[in-house]
Amino acid sequence: MVRLITHNMLACHVKNCTKDNFPLVFSEVELVIRPAPENLEFIQRFLPKLDWTALVDTARSLGDTSLPETMPDQITEDQLKALHHVLMEMHIEEGNMTCRNCGHVYPISNGIPNMLLAEHEVGR
Repeated sequence: MVRLITHNMLACHVKNCTKDNFPLVFSEVELVIRPAPENLEFIQRFLPKLDWTALVDTARSLGDTSLPETMPDQITEDQLKALHHVLMEMHIEEGNMTCRNCGHVYPISNGIPNMLLAEHEVGR
């Protein structure tokens, strides 16, 4: 399943695609909300690894506006809960992720992104 916690780490790796290859842009998505047990300590520890701007932009493109535009200096429990929802409970079951630079499309089927590249697309 593609959750936004995973999506926030994915970039395009097509040969010579080194600029503007993150974040991948969702299109034609089937979004499913699946409740997940809260682990706010994990979310708090994960914060430094997130690209906040990419996360907020992606969440908004999927219809969730619960996160503030910029990462707060002191995050509240309510903000952690909103972040938990965005990162752990929003699942992309079907659709595409597209690189903004080269336009390569990574399809998502049954919640699994196909990140494999054809041999001619792989940099060596």
